Amino acid sequence: MSLYTASINSGSNGNCYYISNGNDAVLVDAGISCRETEIRMKKMGLNIAKVRAIFITHEHTDHIKGAQLLSSRYKIPAYLNHKTHYTSHLKFKPELYRRIEHGEVIDVNGMQVTGFSKLHDASDPFSFVVQHAGITVGVFTDIGAVCDNLKQYMSQCHAAYLEANYDEELLEKGRYPIHLKNRIRGGLGHLSNKEALDFFLAHKPAHMTHLFLSHLSRDNNNPELALQLFRQHAGDVQVHVAPRYHHSELFHISTDATPSQKVKQAALY
Repeated sequence: MSLYTASINSGSNGNCYYISNGNDAVLVDAGISCRETEIRMKKMGLNIAKVRAIFITHEHTDHIKGAQLLSSRYKIPAYLNHKTHYTSHLKFKPELYRRIEHGEVIDVNGMQVTGFSKLHDASDPFSFVVQHAGITVGVFTDIGAVCDNLKQYMSQCHAAYLEANYDEELLEKGRYPIHLKNRIRGGLGHLSNKEALDFFLAHKPAHMTHLFLSHLSRDNNNPELALQLFRQHAGDVQVHVAPRYHHSELFHISTDATPSQKVKQAALY
């Protein structure tokens, strides 16, 4: 009973998250180029031919940049809702486009992937959870504010990518114009470190082993600052930052694994 997961990239320069049951894999978002995705997966020992689906959260460029070419080149079905498809202007091959709805469960070779609505300044933004053999991994980025849907699915997760986009003081004192600051913190933008921590502490389940802080701002956050804040409150949950400029390690999420277990050699996944 396990899943394997890694961040291929996380940040406003591109988002892509890999989840595998050991035989097949899915990507949540494909926001870096197809070529860079290929390079990073090869470096990690991951077989891109085993990716069976791409799930797209919303139409912003940092979540879709490589999706169309990846889908076409490797014949990977792409799952996204109607409004996201329309506003993204992505042109998937008809046989590879899959329309999804809020709460719909998609079976991908034994992995159950559920998309659900969230608060963000996009046409119809989703987040996703992937479940297999009793293990659940969630991808919760681009969150303007915590909603009931997010609470429900966080409570199921053994591991989660959770947005911790900005430090409130760094944002306030930073170089961004006021309209952009207000967009980020205005309830449809992003979660601050503090908001993410409060949500994590209130809704993390007892069985959670891993938390990956994701979509950190280059200008308004600092990985060490975010890690220090979370690790002093996380207890037995292992906290890591999903990197902005390179891939992460591949992590093994299992009811039988110790929380710190990482997979160094992953050629089969």
